[in-house]
Amino acid sequence: MTLKTVMFDMYGTLAGFDPPREQIQSAVLVNYGLEVTKEGIDAGYHLADQFMTTQNASQPVRTLNPNEQWTFFARYEQLVLKGAGHDVDLAVAGEIWAHIRKQEYRIALFPDVVAGLDEARKLGLSVGVISNMNTTGERLAEDMGLVGHVDWVVTSGETGSEKPDPYIFEVGLQKASALPGEAIVVGDQLDSDIAGGLGAGISPVLMDRYNGHPEYTTHPRVTDMRSTIELLKTLIDR
Repeated sequence: MTLKTVMFDMYGTLAGFDPPREQIQSAVLVNYGLEVTKEGIDAGYHLADQFMTTQNASQPVRTLNPNEQWTFFARYEQLVLKGAGHDVDLAVAGEIWAHIRKQEYRIALFPDVVAGLDEARKLGLSVGVISNMNTTGERLAEDMGLVGHVDWVVTSGETGSEKPDPYIFEVGLQKASALPGEAIVVGDQLDSDIAGGLGAGISPVLMDRYNGHPEYTTHPRVTDMRSTIELLKTLIDR
């Protein structure tokens, strides 16, 4: 394998909530008499993000009308709470989600990301991002502080294609001037990232920061940027 490029997913792989999502949820849930733990919220988001992946594969969330989006995000929050050990009806979940959205938070890079991206580029790889975010690659790079640390960014907002659709990965390959067999994709979702990469002929790597798949062995599994860089070195040496 001649490795030329590594493609990273954004949310859950390179970036997460700031402040942490368990703090954001707790700030609202305390008003409903619900207590949660980090482990429970991690489990809940694991379920909810899988639900989002399934939705994007059939009809992207960005294309839903307002009523459909409310139903989707109410169900999303319902799954977050289910994983955290609480069963609430859809109407209450939708109300909670509305309050969650009013909280002050942002999506920020994990602390190990910039150094990891820079190290990957020092290995001679074209380093890119493929994200199901409804914005342009240029804007996402600027907003996330990725300028100068990655070579390209591709988004569903500018391609009109969400992972796991092979097309968004093919655009990434074009940006990197690489063939499918010369690339790997690193992401946290089994459907959008792992299955999506395979559908485009790209070898996948599971980023499991929240330990959602501790027994996963089908493809390489990493838990942070350090273990990712070590894996990249072994792939380059083959």
